[in-house]
Amino acid sequence: MNRDSLSNMRWGLPPEAYWQPPTDVYETDDSAVVIIEIAGLEAGDYHVSLTGRILEVVGERRESAAKLAYQQMEIRYGKFRAQVSLPWALESTGQTAVYQDGFLTITLRKARTRRVPIRVGDDATT
Repeated sequence: MNRDSLSNMRWGLPPEAYWQPPTDVYETDDSAVVIIEIAGLEAGDYHVSLTGRILEVVGERRESAAKLAYQQMEIRYGKFRAQVSLPWALESTGQTAVYQDGFLTITLRKARTRRVPIRVGDDATT
């Protein structure tokens, strides 16, 4: 049994289960912002993908040191996944993701509403 399986067993999760980090989602006038609390990661420990309106962050927080015995255990380790279904149409460019101080902040530009010109009556035939 590998270390990830042992970590998940401590939480009562199946061996390949993912834990979900705390996630906030809010909007501004022109953006959707997703903040995920995932402290203790290095570059390459996670990746971000956006498919349509589904944002997914998947990764793994590894334990840094061998431990003889736990006296208290509250920090989750192992594989994690945060998945957010966004209600807004999004632009195809202009997204940013910044990892700082244990928080991953993803900013996605909302699509601008475009007016559709309407022709009335005889104007439609010319």
